[in-house]
Amino acid sequence: MKILIINGPNINFLGIREKDIYGEMTYDNLCTYLYKEAKKINIDIDIVQSNVEGEIIDYIQDAYKKYDGIIINPAAYTHYSIAIYDALKAVNIKTIEVHISNIHQREEYRKISVTAPACIGQICGMGVYGYTLSMMALKRIVK
Repeated sequence: MKILIINGPNINFLGIREKDIYGEMTYDNLCTYLYKEAKKINIDIDIVQSNVEGEIIDYIQDAYKKYDGIIINPAAYTHYSIAIYDALKAVNIKTIEVHISNIHQREEYRKISVTAPACIGQICGMGVYGYTLSMMALKRIVK
C-alpha cells in the first residue's frame, strides 16, 4: 500500500508557531515520526508540503493512479479551498483529512471544512497521532 501525505500552509513551521496549539515537534521530526510509523504497519508513504494552493492541487492530481490513499492536512485551505475539494473529488482516491488541533474547539471560521466532504473521514485534535490513525484506517479501508 502506498499513501501520499500532503501538508498545507505553515505546517512546515511546526515547533515554531503557536506551540500551545501545535506542540513542540518540528516539521522534520514529524516527517521522521511518520516514516517510522508507516514502516511499523508496512505502508509506503511519501510526504509533501506546500504553502501554495496550486502546488497542493498538483500533488493531488499527480497522485492519480500512483497512490492507494491520501492523508491531507489542508491547514488554512480547509476553510475555503473549493479547488482542493474539486481536486480530491476528481482523483477519486480514498482520502482522510487530518488536523493536529481540534478545529471544532477553535475560532468559528475554523469549524467549517469545505474539503472534508471530499474525504472518507476527518481526524482532528489528536495531535500528530492523527496521521498515524489515518494510516491505520486507510490500511483497513483500502483493499
